Amino acid sequence: MSTAQHKIGSGFGAGTTAAEAVAGIDLTGKLAVVTGGYSGIGLETTRALTGAGAHVVVPARRSATAEAALDGLAEVDELDLGDLDSVRGFAERFLGTGRRIDLFIGNAGVMACPETRVGPGWEAQFATNHLGHFALVNRLWPAIADGARVISLSSRGHHNSPIRWDDVQFERGYDKWAAYGQAKTANVLFAVRLDELGAAKGVHAFALHPGGIMTPLQRHLPRAEMVERGWIDEAGNTLMAFKTPEQGAATTVWAATSPQLAGLGGLYLEDCDVAELLPEDTGEAGAAGVRTYAVDREQAARLWTLSAQLTGVDAFAGR
Repeated sequence: MSTAQHKIGSGFGAGTTAAEAVAGIDLTGKLAVVTGGYSGIGLETTRALTGAGAHVVVPARRSATAEAALDGLAEVDELDLGDLDSVRGFAERFLGTGRRIDLFIGNAGVMACPETRVGPGWEAQFATNHLGHFALVNRLWPAIADGARVISLSSRGHHNSPIRWDDVQFERGYDKWAAYGQAKTANVLFAVRLDELGAAKGVHAFALHPGGIMTPLQRHLPRAEMVERGWIDEAGNTLMAFKTPEQGAATTVWAATSPQLAGLGGLYLEDCDVAELLPEDTGEAGAAGVRTYAVDREQAARLWTLSAQLTGVDAFAGR
């Protein structure tokens, strides 16, 4: 596979914080939309962007909780990514303001939840993490400014599964980690395809792994499972070298703002750098890098077509 998926030597790393990633960058006059930008690494992303001068809009499923957490730091509106009517409502309200979006960050998501069905019976992780963001970006496309960046938060969890083309909705048996893996693969493929489609407007898209961070994303995991995985001990003390939320937000902020990425796009990032392709024969759990199936352009185009059919939304139909 011919690819630009190689480290660029950014000078940053796993310990970089969001504030350090955006240091010296002036975002005055820029508008950012950050889904879920009121909790965990999303909140730290919002803090870093507003600290650099940006105006941030935070669509939130729990708008009252978001208002309390942000305390005036950002603008809050209602959005449930698992409900396409809610997605349409937010997009219409935003488009009605006539404003332009310079940075879009798809940060919200769910992980390893019990089997849940939303909409017309869609598997909830695929629907929330991917389809909701897909529909949202496509509906907001008229407001996406020329030269904007679109950031899709994926995870190293994409190693768990490619797109299951024969059973995308897990109708033949549910596995929460495979479902999470498929959704995170979809987040990468979305960025790959959007980067191609957005070229005429100079819009670039990136996907990323923020790192391992203890945040509310783990809310569906029983303590016993986290103990079994070696994340925490019986008393709840962390055993692994997790990032802080400030460090976990760094790659997102770097992806959205760094001049080092000028002219690049459709790439998967980690630790504030471009990730390397992971050899197909590497089965090591937790290995760094991106699976080739997650950055495959043919699969990205196929997923885009499927997502447009499922959601009924495609800003690029006919192109």
